Amino acid sequence: MLAIYKREVKAYFQSMTGCVFIAFLVAYTGIYFMAYNLTYGYPYFSYTLSGALIVFLVGIPLITMKSFSEERKNKTDQLLLTAPVSLGKIVMGKYLSMVTVLAVPNIIFCLFPLIIKSQGNAYLKVDYISIALFFLLGCVYTAIGMFLSALTESQIIAFISTFGILLALYLWDGILSMLPGSAISGLVGVLLVLTLLVFYIYHMTANWMLAAAIEAVGAAAGIILYIVKSSLYENLLTKLLGRLALADVFTDVASNQIVDVTGIVLYLSIIAVFVFLTIQAIQKRRWS
Repeated sequence: MLAIYKREVKAYFQSMTGCVFIAFLVAYTGIYFMAYNLTYGYPYFSYTLSGALIVFLVGIPLITMKSFSEERKNKTDQLLLTAPVSLGKIVMGKYLSMVTVLAVPNIIFCLFPLIIKSQGNAYLKVDYISIALFFLLGCVYTAIGMFLSALTESQIIAFISTFGILLALYLWDGILSMLPGSAISGLVGVLLVLTLLVFYIYHMTANWMLAAAIEAVGAAAGIILYIVKSSLYENLLTKLLGRLALADVFTDVASNQIVDVTGIVLYLSIIAVFVFLTIQAIQKRRWS
């Protein structure tokens, strides 16, 4: 795993991808920092950092798009799949290399609150917690981007699909506000989510009988529950999907100085899930 990690980190900086990402994120945040903290004297760097979230929409797809799609396109993935290293270590080596690139600007950000303190009042605890959550949110987005890269051999498709999902997550609160709150809408939403899950199970197992059985049992249970107590489905989509407003965990600290421990657990869980899904996606290709 260490050899793969070193190779990937070296590749990111030799190809300038890592340098461009770091430079752009630091420069963009630096502009906000000069405007809000130095010019207007706002004492919270966390507020400034929240303005840099939009950089992730382009920056994260940039560093994740080639993680596996390039290997697949160049057929060098066969060398990885036959290497005397477990698939989990291969995926973790690549993931940690991207996390390392992401960590560099966040380490630089740790200097900004000290600059604020040298000029007057500063809230170091809030600012450093915000930097940690900003980094952790980037790790979540990176895991999602890596998984999407493992599904295709086209870097362009990997970039666009990651950008699209991150954009949807960025606008998640606005999307939720447009969802209907009626019970029948909740039922339809649950059935759609079930169908997507079943489609993924079929894609991974190629077992249509298993997929059909899960779909039938899940749909029957959902409909029966709707008939028995339809009120459970009212505003269900908003309640269930509301947790996917991932940036809210960070903005709660940046705007309200509230640390949501369950949100941190959610971040770590999503990272683990998408690393696992990436391993399964590559494992499927290994045996296909």
